[in-house]
Amino acid sequence: MTWRTAALEHAKTEDPREACGLVVVIKGRRRYWPCRNLADGTEQFILDPMDYAAAENAGEIIAVFHSHPATPPQPSQADLLACEHSGLPWHIVNPKTEAWGKCKPSGYKAPLIGREWVWGVSDCWTLVRDYYAEQGIQLRDWERPLTPSDFLSEPIFDRCWKETGFRELDEEEQLEPGDAVLMSIGSVGLNHVGVYLGDQLLLHHLQGRLSSRDLYGGWLLKCTGRRLRHAS
Repeated sequence: MTWRTAALEHAKTEDPREACGLVVVIKGRRRYWPCRNLADGTEQFILDPMDYAAAENAGEIIAVFHSHPATPPQPSQADLLACEHSGLPWHIVNPKTEAWGKCKPSGYKAPLIGREWVWGVSDCWTLVRDYYAEQGIQLRDWERPLTPSDFLSEPIFDRCWKETGFRELDEEEQLEPGDAVLMSIGSVGLNHVGVYLGDQLLLHHLQGRLSSRDLYGGWLLKCTGRRLRHAS
């Protein structure tokens, strides 16, 4: 059985959820290594890092695989971003049509506005880091909990901002373009971050939505817990 056949069978078994796995060279042969998808819902995947480590121990990982059960197998914006992060080619299949797609690292960068939300790949902290990178400031990419649910149960922002080079603004200080804002959105603790752009506009990326530039007032203002300025 070829690795493609094994991967397609895995995708059919997991439908309507996305299947994910790895292509691994073991003893000179390409093998498909099925992995667990830790994501909630059916529209994305989070490859279990324990399965990734096991595959690394078994051989050489040469590609990432996942399925698109409800859409064509062309790589999404989030796929292109994650492909860049992985440094590996990606293979995609639709289990119903059995059509295949592929992408490989090519230097792709997503726009700041209108990018898809994917945990750990294209989320609110990714957006803030990318904004600061465009200003010549490299922020630490803190290791996230495995899933969004894990993060919501224990947000990490409030214990990370000082070590990331931020200081909290005093009450009398006014927000300036480039300041960061920590917020609590529908959960306990500060679980969301955005960048103030000036003119009462906030750049941020809410889960399940595209990144956007919204009016910083009303409920966003009420949700704000800390206003931060970077030392740079």
